[in-house]
Amino acid sequence: MADTLRRLVNISAYGVLQEKLESWFRDYHVISCDQNLNRCCELIELTAKIQGQLFTILNFAAAEGGHYAGVDTLKTRLLPWLGTCFSMARPAVSDDTSLQLMQDSALKEKKIRELSMSHDNNMQKMETQLCSTRLQLDSVKSELADVQLELDNTKDKSATTLLATEDEILQLRADMRAAHEQLEVYRRKVEVVDEYERQVRLLREEVSYLTSEKSLLQERLSRSRSSSPLPRRPSSPLRSESPTRAQLTQSSRHARLLSRFSDLYAVERLEAQSLLRRYVDDLTMVQKIIYIAAVGSFQTAKLAYRQFKLRVRKTLSSSHMGPETLEDAAVDYIIRNMDLYDVQASVNDVINAMNVNPRISFPPEVDFALVSSLIRETCRVAFAMQTLDPPLDLAFSSDGELFNDNKYRRSYDSEFAAPLVLYHVWPALMEGDIALIKGEAVTHRGALWKSRSRSSSPVRSRSLSPSRAVTFNSVRSKSPGRLSASWL
Repeated sequence: MADTLRRLVNISAYGVLQEKLESWFRDYHVISCDQNLNRCCELIELTAKIQGQLFTILNFAAAEGGHYAGVDTLKTRLLPWLGTCFSMARPAVSDDTSLQLMQDSALKEKKIRELSMSHDNNMQKMETQLCSTRLQLDSVKSELADVQLELDNTKDKSATTLLATEDEILQLRADMRAAHEQLEVYRRKVEVVDEYERQVRLLREEVSYLTSEKSLLQERLSRSRSSSPLPRRPSSPLRSESPTRAQLTQSSRHARLLSRFSDLYAVERLEAQSLLRRYVDDLTMVQKIIYIAAVGSFQTAKLAYRQFKLRVRKTLSSSHMGPETLEDAAVDYIIRNMDLYDVQASVNDVINAMNVNPRISFPPEVDFALVSSLIRETCRVAFAMQTLDPPLDLAFSSDGELFNDNKYRRSYDSEFAAPLVLYHVWPALMEGDIALIKGEAVTHRGALWKSRSRSSSPVRSRSLSPSRAVTFNSVRSKSPGRLSASWL
């Protein structure tokens, strides 16, 4: 039986049968009818020969099993198949369906063989990688053992050296502490020198201004004493170019005001925030109160500056004869008499506006007078910034706007991937379209939805409690409304 099966495998009868079947399929429409019949008979003969060999193998296999071995298989599979072959009844499965089933079975077996081969290849690759990984692991273990030995040796050496160098370490620490103290002393001296240089620079500007003013006064005096004074030309190049105090101190006042605005953020803002946190638990509401107070202070100071300037111009218009224009003279007067600004009136206006602001809320037992110090300093800085050329102002902002990296920096609790501003912590200082000092904003995803979904705080009229120590009717400096010619 084994020899017959070996011969059947070696001759590849099914392969020859498949090749003949494919050749017949290719030439079916080309050859004649007789040739097609001959091809079909040839395939039937070849199939019969193969079936004969298979029956021979079946006989040998049954004989090798004895009298009773294989009886169940012959009864359940061979005899029913022979019965269907000689039966005249039509089978339940058609020829096309049978061929289709055979084809599907062949395809499935082919896929199974391919999957088996790929699985074997993958297993071989994985075994190869596993071997290489094991080799690398062994090398790493050996290196780790060497490093551990070196570390132990280093620990032993350092343990013996540490006792000897402990005094040196203490001495070095003492020397470092002394060096830090000396550095702090030098730093303070440098700060004092910088302050002296700044004062010297301001004094030089003052001297230059006074010198120019003295020369102008001497010129006027000599002309008034002269018997035949020259006619005054209103547009003389020499007199039109005479510097005013505002022009002489523009750069120094600009730098000083920028530094003062930074101090408002770093000092006054934090003091107001710590004071408000005693009464308001919500940090977000505290930051909103401070931001609204700063913006309101700037708006109120700008309005007060315009009113002050109009009154100064009206007062100076009747007696102005200087070389500079009336506008320059008014600005120069405001710079030299900054103390006439009624800052307390502006503070009261800002607090009254905050009392009716629906965006913020406050406990009824306290008042916005807690942030009056911040409002007062911000009003003074904003009023002084209006005398610059060009004047400085705050950037326009609104909750839910797109975050601008050129104007603001994100707070520590912001979502740095969020594009929209939830609320602002501190405004940005602008000179035209250029941001001189960045503000601070909080960004979160869905900021526009959150800002719209928040309910507005109820508007309440806030009156001062008798128990509070804050007094708004303190002694005020002279306001622009009470400015008269006697003060000019």
